[in-house]
Amino acid sequence: MRRMKSKWIWGVATAALLALIWFGFAGRPEAQMRANAGTAAGTNNPGQPAPAFELKDLKGNTVSLAELKGQKVYVKFWASWCPICLAGLDELNQLSGQDNGYKVLTIVSPGYNGEQSAADFAAWFSKRGYDNIEVLLDDGGTWAKKFGVRGYPTSVYIGSDGILAQTVPGHNANEAITANFQSIH
Repeated sequence: MRRMKSKWIWGVATAALLALIWFGFAGRPEAQMRANAGTAAGTNNPGQPAPAFELKDLKGNTVSLAELKGQKVYVKFWASWCPICLAGLDELNQLSGQDNGYKVLTIVSPGYNGEQSAADFAAWFSKRGYDNIEVLLDDGGTWAKKFGVRGYPTSVYIGSDGILAQTVPGHNANEAITANFQSIH
């Protein structure tokens, strides 16, 4: 009986490991993107143009991707109810306050996928003390949908040519973000 239980546990552990490998690597959007993407005419990075968002920040200023052309842009989609997102805010605040050779933006989608209203989010976030993080408001999740965000957090890497070079689900440490930009023009 003990031997049978041990085999069962090892079988379940092996199946779980294989599932993690499969969903963690083979199913990653950036792996699919790099396998299927060509290079858009006149660009340096493989992939397609990033959806050209124009959103308001928490101060009411408009930020558009078109205005950032010529700069590399890191965009983190996140939600205030996401524990992984919240755990990474200190690190993101640090990254946002540094000169990294790329612009750091975050996008929250009030009224979409369980996120609170824009007013409630702004009041909540203003009490957190993350002075370096630039938050853009995507009411209703229009741009989250256009970028194909399936879960939070999701990192989007946009080249200086406006090409969506990578989309990576899950938390990305600052070192990984900087390393990913090494291969993006």
